[in-house]
Amino acid sequence: MTFRPLIMSTPIIHFDHATFGFPGVIALEDISLEIQSGEFVGVIGPNGSGKTTLCRAVLGLMAPLKGHLRIFDCACDELRCHHRAKIGYLPQKGVVDRNFPVTVLETVMMGRYGVLGLFTRPSEKDRQIALEALAHVGMKEHRDSALGHLSGGQQQRVFIARALAQQPKVLLLDEPTTGLDITTQHHVVELVRHLHDELGLTVLLITHDINMIRSHVDRLVLLKTRLYAAGPPADVLKPEILSQVYGKDLVITERDTIIVEDYHHHHH
Repeated sequence: MTFRPLIMSTPIIHFDHATFGFPGVIALEDISLEIQSGEFVGVIGPNGSGKTTLCRAVLGLMAPLKGHLRIFDCACDELRCHHRAKIGYLPQKGVVDRNFPVTVLETVMMGRYGVLGLFTRPSEKDRQIALEALAHVGMKEHRDSALGHLSGGQQQRVFIARALAQQPKVLLLDEPTTGLDITTQHHVVELVRHLHDELGLTVLLITHDINMIRSHVDRLVLLKTRLYAAGPPADVLKPEILSQVYGKDLVITERDTIIVEDYHHHHH
């Protein structure tokens, strides 16, 4: 057996002095960041800090204006190749129409289309993969339920299963706890941690809820147009670092628990 030490430490996502935005509007500037295969990374920062741009970049929807972004050691900056299917994406949760007649299993099967191409009929194997994804999130017995009749937390599990049905290497979650009650938020984060451990996924979780994820992630990435910090939560969640980014919205309690006031919900 040949010993290949280089393969072991290959970053699965590698930003190299990458700048994103549109001419005249820079959303993320000069980002250098490596995410290793199998890491669980939380991405934090105030509203408008570039979290959504980071998400779009990883999905291959935005090429860098300067610098490079490499994913899966793929040379194409645009990620228009087959690697796209290797990223399971959980978008920000919208409201599901109660009357829309789609079942749980049908929803998860949609995750197979990105892999198959739109006009290929899903096979029995695809159905098995979808059912397995539902089993991973504990929703298999709801396979024939109407998606619109489920609770918010159950719907979120189904959407995570849809992402898992792609059999991705990377799971990218954009604000997965927004709009859920506090207990359900904890359950969702615990589920994601469990999937990370069990399936060996690389997880990128974008959130404004630092307290919810701080004990679960391996590393936090703090953004505000630039990369302010990246490291273990204890190293990033220091008052002197956070105050640069959050300023007056920062509340630090006497036990050093950091609560960031977020006005996110008032915009809707």
